[in-house]
Amino acid sequence: MIKPLALKEGDRVAVIAPAGPPDREHLIQGKRVLEEMGLDVVIGRHVFDIEEDLATVDRKRLTDLYEAFCDPTIRGIFCANGGFGTAKIADMIDYEKIQSNPKIFWGYSDITYLLNAIQKSSEMVTFHGPMVASDLNDEQRTMETECSFSSLFTREFMTYDSHKSSLNTLAHGTGEGQLVGGNLTLLTNGLGTPYQVDTNGAILLIEEVAEPAFLVDLKLTHLKQAGVFDEVQGVVLGNFQVDSDEELKLRKVLKNFFASSPFPVVENFPFGHCQPNYGVPLGVNVKLTTSPPKLVIDSGVM
Repeated sequence: MIKPLALKEGDRVAVIAPAGPPDREHLIQGKRVLEEMGLDVVIGRHVFDIEEDLATVDRKRLTDLYEAFCDPTIRGIFCANGGFGTAKIADMIDYEKIQSNPKIFWGYSDITYLLNAIQKSSEMVTFHGPMVASDLNDEQRTMETECSFSSLFTREFMTYDSHKSSLNTLAHGTGEGQLVGGNLTLLTNGLGTPYQVDTNGAILLIEEVAEPAFLVDLKLTHLKQAGVFDEVQGVVLGNFQVDSDEELKLRKVLKNFFASSPFPVVENFPFGHCQPNYGVPLGVNVKLTTSPPKLVIDSGVM
């Protein structure tokens, strides 16, 4: 996998919104956080545009993506927030153009579709991490979330264990492979497309937000029947952010689904729709162990 260059103080980065326009004030607050990290932040031309014509929306989102990747002065691209619609522009992207201009591409939620599409079609490491408007605003931001950006400035590997969050083991073992995954709904939506997540010999990350337990069970079953778990080397589950009345049902679904897995499974990893929300590179080598639960991740930058 192609790794982008590490960031350094003074680097220019872009904020784009391929899944929909963000709250303006939240974006300003998040932009300020990136600037406090020493970055020069520019906002995509169409970040706040709202159009009734969906074709125009897609074209403008794609324009901002291309302008960020093809501008040689920009070293990193951060998504403003989640939303919907990134799957529609996946087929419109010239992946050779992106491969020729490797740089940090960072986001999650609906952005999962683009993370996997770029990783698979451009053979480039992408980053599942907190977004500028939705996670770095003054209301949501935590110090741990903010600190997870430090991995972009260093080439050191990352270690996540119960010092970060109280991890729970659903199936014991040791697994090693390429880190892939993201939001459960988007992973399911990608099945049968050119951008389907490749879990052969991989460690799979799965997160979701506010889905009832029965739908989580349905989507996991869909992944299983599609062969996604056949050659996987391990699974890391995030916080699914369900209501309290769904929590017990969800715990039962996850325990029953993964209890007899021949690969290690760990839950409660703090990534995705939660705070803190730790950023991780997709496409790098990782090692998952369960005694005690620990995930060691290679650096995503060079």
